[in-house]
Amino acid sequence: MDDAGLPDLGLGVREVLTTTRSVRRRLDLSRPVERAVILDAIDVATQAPSGSNAQLWHWMIVEDPIRKAALAELYRLHADPYLSAAAALPRVGDDVRTERADAVMASARYLRDHLHEVPVLVIPCIWGRIPEGAGNEHAAGFYGSILPAAWSFMLALRSRGLGSSWTTLHLGSEREAAELLGIPYESCSQVGLLPVAYTLGTEFRPAKRLPLERIVHWDQW
Repeated sequence: MDDAGLPDLGLGVREVLTTTRSVRRRLDLSRPVERAVILDAIDVATQAPSGSNAQLWHWMIVEDPIRKAALAELYRLHADPYLSAAAALPRVGDDVRTERADAVMASARYLRDHLHEVPVLVIPCIWGRIPEGAGNEHAAGFYGSILPAAWSFMLALRSRGLGSSWTTLHLGSEREAAELLGIPYESCSQVGLLPVAYTLGTEFRPAKRLPLERIVHWDQW
């Protein structure tokens, strides 16, 4: 516990950065999450940069079982075809991106089946919408003003012994989700849905990634 009485794993910066995983099957569905922990993580998140320092982020926190169940139904509506299509893709080679594909798919299916049981669902939002036909520079600036904050939120959760997973599938029914939660759809964009819970165990390891020589370019591609 820290001085404020909040859980604190005492992790160093590098460990937090390298062990914040997409947590699905290890979410503790039975342990309540205190509002103070959520608010503390959002407080950390709002230190992230945003374009022109506009700070146009909003955070929708969903605890109500009925609303969680409705969001989970919207999620499943798009998760089922997505997971079916992903399962049909061929597995070739020993690339680190494919060697654990079956485990990742099983984890994703677990979240699909249990999303409504997760203690808290968090939807990061940003004021405004990308105009139709806008270029990449507009999209980069728009999402770049909320995604760093959302990632900081997930890092803060990890430091407190909680986990989450970045999901976007419910955005296929963003308007319906907005109506369910009273989000002003025309003027505020949802960018994801984060299931939040304490984790079953707090030990996580860095994941295997592509070697740097395959992804780093000096001066020229």
